[in-house]
Amino acid sequence: MQCPECEAEIAESSHFCPQCGANLSGAAMAPSAATRQQHGTSERGGKLRRGRATDIPEQEVWQGTYSPLAMLGTWFGVLVLTVGSGIAAAVLALPGQYWGLLVVGWIVLWIVPALVLLYRRLAIRYRLTTQRLFHEHGILRRVTDRIEVIDMHDITFEQGIVERLLGIGTIRIKSNDKTDPDFWLRGIDHVGDVAQELDRVRRAEQIRRGLYLEQM
Repeated sequence: MQCPECEAEIAESSHFCPQCGANLSGAAMAPSAATRQQHGTSERGGKLRRGRATDIPEQEVWQGTYSPLAMLGTWFGVLVLTVGSGIAAAVLALPGQYWGLLVVGWIVLWIVPALVLLYRRLAIRYRLTTQRLFHEHGILRRVTDRIEVIDMHDITFEQGIVERLLGIGTIRIKSNDKTDPDFWLRGIDHVGDVAQELDRVRRAEQIRRGLYLEQM
């Protein structure tokens, strides 16, 4: 316990303070700092608030990019257009010079989506950690955006009929981020698992920081 006059640490059975000589008989002794800490009380009274640890290392959970399967519908359309135009040209018996133009058109028709796919594969990168979602885009000039997972409040994903068969889709993230409040991750493989992992990380970070939302 402590002396009420000089606050020196003294034995509980003492009748006089060995430091200042104060009479301790019948005095209400203040609990020591160790006793307050043991019982979880502060000097002013009341319970001590124990905060959660916030120095947990940031760990990578998932990374991905634009899936080639996301353009399967485009490739199918190009194939149909190529075959259909070839059949039409044969039925109409086009002269030889028109066939040359038709072949050039076919080459352009196939090169354009191939370049689009190559760009998306090289320029788009997604990386999820236990605390943030990173979106990197660009080839010559790389730009990296970050969204705190604690700011995410709605995660959904969309799939068409073909996309459901292939397991790909688009994830939509609504957050409090000022730059990207409505963010889309397109062409994601195993989209259901990735969306579930995003939601799991979001909830874990909320619990880790001690944030309990009213609506979850």
